[in-house]
Amino acid sequence: MAKNHVPDWLNNSLWSARTPQQSLTPAKTSNESKDVNRSANSASKSTVGAESPVNMPVPMPPPAVIRAEPRPVPPRPKAEIIVPSNSSNCRSDDENGSSSSGPTAEDISRQAQLSQELSRKIINLGEVRRLASQGIPDGAGIRAIVWKLLLGYLPTERASWPTELAKKRSQYKQFKEELLMNPSEIARRLEKSASLENDGTGTDIEGKGVLSRSEVIQGEHPLSLGKSSIWNQFFQDTEIIEQIDRDVKRTHPDLHFFSGDTPFAKSNQDALRIILVIFSKLNPGIRYVQGMNEILAPLFYVFRNDPNEEDAAMAEADTFFCFVELLSGFRDHFCQQLDNSVVGIRSTITRLSQLLKGHDEELWRHLEVTTNVNPQFYAFRWITLLLTQEFNFADGLLIWDTLLSDPEGPQETLLRICCAMLIIVRRRLLAGDFTSNLKLLQNYPSTNISHLLYVANKLRITSAG
Repeated sequence: MAKNHVPDWLNNSLWSARTPQQSLTPAKTSNESKDVNRSANSASKSTVGAESPVNMPVPMPPPAVIRAEPRPVPPRPKAEIIVPSNSSNCRSDDENGSSSSGPTAEDISRQAQLSQELSRKIINLGEVRRLASQGIPDGAGIRAIVWKLLLGYLPTERASWPTELAKKRSQYKQFKEELLMNPSEIARRLEKSASLENDGTGTDIEGKGVLSRSEVIQGEHPLSLGKSSIWNQFFQDTEIIEQIDRDVKRTHPDLHFFSGDTPFAKSNQDALRIILVIFSKLNPGIRYVQGMNEILAPLFYVFRNDPNEEDAAMAEADTFFCFVELLSGFRDHFCQQLDNSVVGIRSTITRLSQLLKGHDEELWRHLEVTTNVNPQFYAFRWITLLLTQEFNFADGLLIWDTLLSDPEGPQETLLRICCAMLIIVRRRLLAGDFTSNLKLLQNYPSTNISHLLYVANKLRITSAG
């Protein structure tokens, strides 16, 4: 019978959740606006081109541009204290053991080992991956450096860090100067350039830089509908920018870092907005898709809270490049035209279903055959948003430590964690019907993250065996 397919180690009561004595934890605030279903959210996705790779074109040297006044960066308040839910007061009914809220001896030891590895002239990335996969202890800015290493933003040779950072940050500054310019300013720059070419003295005559009506070419007219028109492109970008602005304002409303009327929160929102706008302009095949702000938020939060003041001040540039690198492994999930392809989101969800079937056929059969719970109903959000909406923010950072540490890329680890999430609550799922199971999986209960990651790693070992 199907039960025979369940490995012995899964039959331990440790992996099964007891029937809850009270109602499920209510959905997180930002979930209500981000609960995505392809059939219902087509309006929220940007129109995508036939080609979807995430490309970062090397910018051409920009023309003479008027540099925007630098945006003042308000001083950082003390970082918010975010307590992970693997403390004893946040434990789910899955847990039989107890855990303390403070750092364990293992955490302290791992932090010391990571600090030692990061101090080497040539960093052993394999060892950093091994240590980070167990969770990066907070403090000393270790997570910011490790994430940049894991995402390939920093090279393993420490001596080259200043040069590489300066080059990338300068490139990002060029992106901002070129891509955030108003079309009126672009037209003035083009006109000035043409004027200097026609006038040997370099002096702008007649009109002092103002074009007469007859001299305004079609592509520079605000009412032009031509594809090459800078104004037509500007109005198309405006629609995307408005969507980005709405989503950024909804990002983690429970954290003062992202929400509120303080200058610090507003500057953080501005940084998220600018990064997403630049990304959408550099990647016309994908543009901006609703939910990207949720993937961007953890990166910016970690880099902006770096205790190194110089690196924290440049968090926007660093976050942009790391965001591009992270999204490059999941870009096909955001391209609706690829939904039904072998690299699309539906194919990935099918792989999750097959993974569950291979490890726990009884649970798979109950969910997909008996109760008809289609994995797209819950796994779409889990996968596309990298579990940012299923757990509290601090727990999400611990999960990302593991995701980013996989040398084969985060997608396989993500699927194993999703499978572990199902196995951990298998007892409740096996006792539930369609309605109760769907409610449980769309509002996943609090759980011990260390326990979850242990089960996910056990699935890796079992598959390899």
